[in-house]
Amino acid sequence: MTSLYHTDIFTARQRMNDWGKSRVPFLFVIDYEMDHPIVIPLSEIDSADVRYDVNGISNSPKTEEPPPHLVFESYPITFSEYLRAFNLVQYHLHAGDTYLLNLTFPTPIITNISTRQIFNAASAPYRLWLKDRFVVFSPECFVRIENGIISSYPMKGTIAAHLPGAETQLMENAKEKAEHATIVDLIRNDLSMVSSEVRVTQFRYIEEIQAHTGPLLQTSSHISGRLPDSYADTVGDILFRLLPAGSISGAPKQKTIEVIRAAERQARGYYTGVFGVFDGERLDSAVMIRFIEQTPSGLVFRSGGGITANSIAEEEYAELVQKVYLPLHQFSPSAVVKK
Repeated sequence: MTSLYHTDIFTARQRMNDWGKSRVPFLFVIDYEMDHPIVIPLSEIDSADVRYDVNGISNSPKTEEPPPHLVFESYPITFSEYLRAFNLVQYHLHAGDTYLLNLTFPTPIITNISTRQIFNAASAPYRLWLKDRFVVFSPECFVRIENGIISSYPMKGTIAAHLPGAETQLMENAKEKAEHATIVDLIRNDLSMVSSEVRVTQFRYIEEIQAHTGPLLQTSSHISGRLPDSYADTVGDILFRLLPAGSISGAPKQKTIEVIRAAERQARGYYTGVFGVFDGERLDSAVMIRFIEQTPSGLVFRSGGGITANSIAEEEYAELVQKVYLPLHQFSPSAVVKK
């Protein structure tokens, strides 16, 4: 049985620094509020309890096949419930308290596939499964460190790929342009706190994300900086300095976090936290989006999107609902029961 090494933020940071300095490979899982971080040496992880795949660094043999037909029913909050929170966010946006805020909500789901089967079958570069807790299949890198370079790839802007002129719609949407530019500037500032020579290597390019309902298009950017040669000795300090991730909070970060708490009215827990692996030399990590939590009342899928002063409530609500999906290639949209 894996000991999950739940600890406090100070101890987690110190363990990461110590293991980084001694080049001990480890997995880290840090919740959004940073109340219950987990840090585990890779050598002590039992795949019966914890499975991870971080861009191919994995402890997971694929031993389970998903069912032949997927049942997937979702029950999002009503538009009127969403509008209450959206209007509160708009009040703070127009008051100048925030100018970009990531608003999220839980959606109860019913499916005939287990969280471990989802982990095994999901097509995503970052996957994590904690027994009886949650599964995450994230497309979004938090930070990657290799050869002294720290990189981040924030994702902002989503559209269904089947829509007419979807790529043009996404790239020319004024609200999406402004939102993406804001988050790139925020991440650039964040990386400047821990590295030098920060620059935007590639700005606003399109990536395709697979979903069981059909492909989605998202826009990303690449931002990088240079770390000291001894970065591994303080890897915990570096990561915690950057949290929470800017792409799932907003700007300015601290005031926006306060508004999020008031609008969402519940803790996020591990949803929108980060997880990753330090392999002894390199580090790769993800933002925990595309997240399904196991709760006493059933499975809950958490999703959301960025809100600006130019946002339209109906469109933002549709994006929240659209992001409730499973990235499973083997099921065609016509073979899925979905509500």
